[in-house]
Amino acid sequence: METKRLLIADDHDLVRETIAAYLRQQGGYEVLVAASLEDALGKAQSEAPIDLVLLDYAMPGMDALGGLTRMREAWKCPVAIISGTAPPDVARRALRAGAAGFLPKTLDPMSLVTAVRHMLLGETYMPMEFLSEIGQPAERVVLTPREQEVIRGVAEGKSNKEIARDLNIREVTVKLHVKTLSRKLGARNRTHAAMLGRDMGLT
Repeated sequence: METKRLLIADDHDLVRETIAAYLRQQGGYEVLVAASLEDALGKAQSEAPIDLVLLDYAMPGMDALGGLTRMREAWKCPVAIISGTAPPDVARRALRAGAAGFLPKTLDPMSLVTAVRHMLLGETYMPMEFLSEIGQPAERVVLTPREQEVIRGVAEGKSNKEIARDLNIREVTVKLHVKTLSRKLGARNRTHAAMLGRDMGLT
């Protein structure tokens, strides 16, 4: 059987080398490593063919999920996201953006190997604890026309003062709208509200 070649990109040396060692020992894979997105993109070209890429969500150059898109465009093999801190909503966006899977860094060695095998077979991998949250049907979020205008302004990076000027309303009114729509979306802060609004097609 042909040995599969993997590329692991993570800026934390210990994490990167530990995961690589697991996969070499437990799975028998040939594993290449990179410390940044640019390094990974270069290796994907110079070390071809590569059968699967694992990208750290928070390493330099990733630009949230922008790095996932760049890697998928540069090399037509499955690309998965690995993360130690990203919540389920990030996992959901990664899958929507075309990721082959989402792997927490807390996975035990055998689960990691199993996840890699699934993805090499063309399947999508997501841990059960994430599936239990993501698999729930989302409640329909209804925003008023004014709230939709406000969330669009927030998503564009505008301040409350700028949004108030654009909509010809008072700044305190904008603050109230942000507070209300954040509660409706279940957002932790305005940045989270903007992300959720984009995910739900509200902006």
